[in-house]
Amino acid sequence: MRRLEQDGVITGYHARVDPARVGRAFEVIVNVDLAVKDRATVTRFEEAVRGYPEVIEFRRMFGLPDYFLRIATADLGSFERFVTDRLEATPGIGRVDSHLTMKTIKHEP
Repeated sequence: MRRLEQDGVITGYHARVDPARVGRAFEVIVNVDLAVKDRATVTRFEEAVRGYPEVIEFRRMFGLPDYFLRIATADLGSFERFVTDRLEATPGIGRVDSHLTMKTIKHEP
């Protein structure tokens, strides 16, 4: 283990947290497309979204959508407020497409 840590193979250790106990049991996959894709808009968008605590995963994609986000909130109402008040207010957004999970088949943190 120590050698793997020193070689950079093991990059850290993580605790598994119960999302319900921390008010984050409602998870939604959100695809975002930008209206304008110049470097300044992309940079501003990424910096803003990176700072939102509700965003637990944030990926820039090849092709469409431009971005993939995993959002975790307490419930549907708090998700709606996040999307309306914060995400859709972020400069550069052209389209937001939300997907609710029916069932998680496999999840490897």
